Amino acid sequence: MESDTLLHVANFSTLFVCMVLKFPQIFVLMRAKSTTGVSLNSLLLELTGFIVFVTYQMYYDYPPPTYLEYPILIAQDVILLLLILHYNGSLKQSLVYALVFVGGWRLLTVDKWIIDLAMSLCTFISAASKFAQLQCLWKSKEAGQVSALSWGMATYTCMARIYTTTVTTGDMQVLVRFIAMTLLNMWVLLTVLYYQRSSSRTKKDD
Repeated sequence: MESDTLLHVANFSTLFVCMVLKFPQIFVLMRAKSTTGVSLNSLLLELTGFIVFVTYQMYYDYPPPTYLEYPILIAQDVILLLLILHYNGSLKQSLVYALVFVGGWRLLTVDKWIIDLAMSLCTFISAASKFAQLQCLWKSKEAGQVSALSWGMATYTCMARIYTTTVTTGDMQVLVRFIAMTLLNMWVLLTVLYYQRSSSRTKKDD
Protein backbone atom coordinates (compact mmCIF):
# COMPACT_ATOMS: atom_id res chain seq x y z
CA MET A 1 0.00 0.00 0.00
CA GLU A 2 2.81 2.38 0.92
CA SER A 3 4.65 1.56 -2.31
CA ASP A 4 1.47 2.29 -4.30
CA THR A 5 1.17 5.69 -2.63
CA LEU A 6 4.82 6.48 -3.36
CA LEU A 7 4.31 5.41 -6.98
CA HIS A 8 1.31 7.74 -7.35
CA VAL A 9 3.23 10.60 -5.75
CA ALA A 10 6.18 10.02 -8.10
CA ASN A 11 3.93 9.82 -11.17
CA PHE A 12 1.83 12.87 -10.41
CA SER A 13 4.70 15.03 -9.13
CA THR A 14 6.62 14.23 -12.33
CA LEU A 15 3.58 15.12 -14.44
CA PHE A 16 3.05 18.36 -12.53
CA VAL A 17 6.71 19.41 -12.79
CA CYS A 18 6.81 18.57 -16.51
CA MET A 19 3.74 20.72 -17.13
CA VAL A 20 5.89 23.77 -16.32
CA LEU A 21 9.41 22.36 -16.81
CA LYS A 22 10.31 24.44 -19.87
CA PHE A 23 8.46 27.58 -18.80
CA PRO A 24 11.46 29.15 -17.00
CA GLN A 25 13.59 28.65 -20.12
CA ILE A 26 10.84 30.02 -22.36
CA PHE A 27 10.44 33.12 -20.16
CA VAL A 28 14.22 33.69 -20.04
CA LEU A 29 14.44 33.64 -23.85
CA MET A 30 11.42 35.92 -24.27
CA ARG A 31 12.84 38.41 -21.79
CA ALA A 32 16.37 38.41 -23.21
CA LYS A 33 15.38 38.07 -26.89
CA SER A 34 18.70 36.26 -27.24
CA THR A 35 19.73 32.59 -27.41
CA THR A 36 23.26 32.91 -26.04
CA GLY A 37 24.28 29.68 -24.34
CA VAL A 38 21.19 27.80 -25.57
CA SER A 39 22.01 25.03 -28.05
CA LEU A 40 19.67 24.51 -31.02
CA ASN A 41 21.28 21.13 -31.73
CA SER A 42 20.66 20.06 -28.14
CA LEU A 43 16.98 20.95 -28.43
CA LEU A 44 16.58 19.11 -31.74
CA LEU A 45 18.22 15.97 -30.33
CA GLU A 46 16.13 16.18 -27.16
CA LEU A 47 12.95 16.51 -29.21
CA THR A 48 13.97 13.48 -31.26
CA GLY A 49 14.61 11.46 -28.10
CA PHE A 50 11.26 12.47 -26.62
CA ILE A 51 9.36 11.46 -29.76
CA VAL A 52 11.11 8.07 -29.94
CA PHE A 53 10.55 7.41 -26.23
CA VAL A 54 6.84 8.24 -26.12
CA THR A 55 6.21 6.31 -29.36
CA TYR A 56 7.96 3.25 -27.90
CA GLN A 57 5.91 3.43 -24.70
CA MET A 58 2.64 3.75 -26.63
CA TYR A 59 3.60 1.01 -29.10
CA TYR A 60 4.02 -1.51 -26.27
CA ASP A 61 0.93 -0.30 -24.36
CA TYR A 62 2.84 0.76 -21.25
CA PRO A 63 0.76 2.40 -18.48
CA PRO A 64 0.01 6.01 -19.55
CA PRO A 65 1.06 7.50 -16.17
CA THR A 66 4.65 6.36 -16.89
CA TYR A 67 4.98 8.55 -20.00
CA LEU A 68 2.11 11.05 -19.88
CA GLU A 69 4.47 13.99 -19.39
CA TYR A 70 6.24 13.47 -22.71
CA PRO A 71 3.54 14.92 -25.00
CA ILE A 72 3.58 17.97 -22.71
CA LEU A 73 7.38 18.22 -22.93
CA ILE A 74 7.26 17.83 -26.71
CA ALA A 75 4.78 20.73 -26.96
CA GLN A 76 7.02 22.92 -24.78
CA ASP A 77 10.10 21.97 -26.82
CA VAL A 78 8.27 22.98 -30.01
CA ILE A 79 7.57 26.42 -28.48
CA LEU A 80 11.25 26.70 -27.50
CA LEU A 81 12.33 25.68 -30.99
CA LEU A 82 10.14 28.34 -32.58
CA LEU A 83 11.52 30.98 -30.19
CA ILE A 84 15.13 30.02 -30.92
CA LEU A 85 14.52 30.06 -34.68
CA HIS A 86 12.74 33.42 -34.36
CA TYR A 87 15.53 35.08 -32.39
CA ASN A 88 18.13 33.55 -34.73
CA GLY A 89 16.27 34.97 -37.74
CA SER A 90 15.57 31.55 -39.28
CA LEU A 91 11.88 30.99 -38.49
CA LYS A 92 11.25 29.82 -42.09
CA GLN A 93 13.18 26.63 -41.27
CA SER A 94 10.39 25.60 -38.88
CA LEU A 95 8.39 24.07 -41.74
CA VAL A 96 11.35 21.85 -42.70
CA TYR A 97 11.76 20.69 -39.10
CA ALA A 98 8.02 19.98 -38.85
CA LEU A 99 8.08 17.80 -41.97
CA VAL A 100 11.15 15.87 -40.77
CA PHE A 101 9.76 15.22 -37.29
CA VAL A 102 6.28 14.20 -38.47
CA GLY A 103 7.75 11.97 -41.18
CA GLY A 104 10.17 10.38 -38.72
CA TRP A 105 7.41 9.77 -36.20
CA ARG A 106 5.30 7.98 -38.80
CA LEU A 107 8.29 5.88 -39.84
CA LEU A 108 8.86 4.66 -36.27
CA THR A 109 5.63 2.66 -36.19
CA VAL A 110 5.97 1.01 -39.63
CA ASP A 111 7.52 -2.14 -38.13
CA LYS A 112 8.47 -3.50 -34.71
CA TRP A 113 12.19 -3.69 -35.46
CA ILE A 114 12.26 0.02 -36.35
CA ILE A 115 10.84 1.18 -33.02
CA ASP A 116 13.06 -1.30 -31.13
CA LEU A 117 16.15 -0.04 -32.95
CA ALA A 118 15.15 3.58 -32.39
CA MET A 119 14.64 2.93 -28.68
CA SER A 120 18.04 1.24 -28.41
CA LEU A 121 19.54 4.44 -29.86
CA CYS A 122 17.29 6.74 -27.80
CA THR A 123 19.65 6.90 -24.82
CA PHE A 124 22.55 7.88 -27.11
CA ILE A 125 20.39 10.51 -28.84
CA SER A 126 19.28 12.01 -25.52
CA ALA A 127 22.84 11.87 -24.15
CA ALA A 128 24.07 13.64 -27.29
CA SER A 129 21.55 16.42 -26.65
CA LYS A 130 23.02 17.01 -23.18
CA PHE A 131 26.59 17.01 -24.53
CA ALA A 132 25.54 19.47 -27.24
CA GLN A 133 24.24 21.81 -24.53
CA LEU A 134 27.41 21.35 -22.49
CA GLN A 135 29.55 22.08 -25.55
CA CYS A 136 27.54 25.24 -26.21
CA LEU A 137 28.09 26.38 -22.62
CA TRP A 138 31.80 25.59 -22.72
CA LYS A 139 32.16 27.49 -25.99
CA SER A 140 30.22 30.60 -24.96
CA LYS A 141 31.40 30.46 -21.31
CA GLU A 142 28.10 32.08 -20.51
CA ALA A 143 24.79 30.75 -19.17
CA GLY A 144 22.79 33.97 -18.93
CA GLN A 145 19.99 32.71 -21.20
CA VAL A 146 19.99 29.13 -19.84
CA SER A 147 17.51 28.39 -17.05
CA ALA A 148 19.03 26.49 -14.12
CA LEU A 149 15.50 25.93 -12.78
CA SER A 150 14.46 24.03 -15.92
CA TRP A 151 17.53 21.78 -15.70
CA GLY A 152 16.94 21.23 -11.98
CA MET A 153 13.37 20.14 -12.63
CA ALA A 154 14.52 17.88 -15.47
CA THR A 155 16.94 16.19 -13.06
CA TYR A 156 14.16 15.55 -10.56
CA THR A 157 11.77 14.07 -13.14
CA CYS A 158 14.41 11.63 -14.37
CA MET A 159 15.17 10.54 -10.80
CA ALA A 160 11.45 9.99 -10.19
CA ARG A 161 11.18 7.96 -13.39
CA ILE A 162 13.99 5.65 -12.24
CA TYR A 163 11.73 4.67 -9.35
CA THR A 164 8.48 4.40 -11.34
CA THR A 165 10.13 2.31 -14.06
CA THR A 166 11.68 -0.03 -11.49
CA VAL A 167 8.35 -0.77 -9.78
CA THR A 168 6.14 -0.92 -12.91
CA THR A 169 7.57 -2.15 -16.23
CA GLY A 170 11.14 -2.95 -15.16
CA ASP A 171 12.22 -2.26 -18.75
CA MET A 172 16.04 -2.21 -18.63
CA GLN A 173 16.41 -0.01 -21.74
CA VAL A 174 14.13 2.60 -20.21
CA LEU A 175 15.84 2.33 -16.81
CA VAL A 176 19.34 2.79 -18.26
CA ARG A 177 18.09 5.82 -20.18
CA PHE A 178 16.72 7.51 -17.05
CA ILE A 179 19.89 6.81 -15.04
CA ALA A 180 22.06 8.29 -17.79
CA MET A 181 19.75 11.30 -18.19
CA THR A 182 19.76 11.98 -14.45
CA LEU A 183 23.55 12.14 -14.38
CA LEU A 184 23.81 14.25 -17.53
CA ASN A 185 21.05 16.66 -16.50
CA MET A 186 22.87 17.14 -13.20
CA TRP A 187 26.11 17.83 -15.07
CA VAL A 188 24.42 20.49 -17.22
CA LEU A 189 22.77 22.00 -14.12
CA LEU A 190 26.08 22.29 -12.26
CA THR A 191 27.74 23.79 -15.35
CA VAL A 192 24.97 26.38 -15.72
CA LEU A 193 25.25 27.31 -12.03
CA TYR A 194 29.04 27.57 -12.34
CA TYR A 195 28.88 30.01 -15.28
CA GLN A 196 26.07 32.01 -13.72
CA ARG A 197 28.09 32.46 -10.53
CA SER A 198 31.21 33.36 -12.54
CA SER A 199 29.19 35.96 -14.43
CA SER A 200 27.82 37.42 -11.18
CA ARG A 201 31.33 37.72 -9.73
CA THR A 202 32.58 39.45 -12.88
CA LYS A 203 29.77 42.01 -12.71
CA LYS A 204 30.51 42.68 -9.03
CA ASP A 205 34.20 43.21 -9.81
CA ASP A 206 33.27 45.68 -12.54
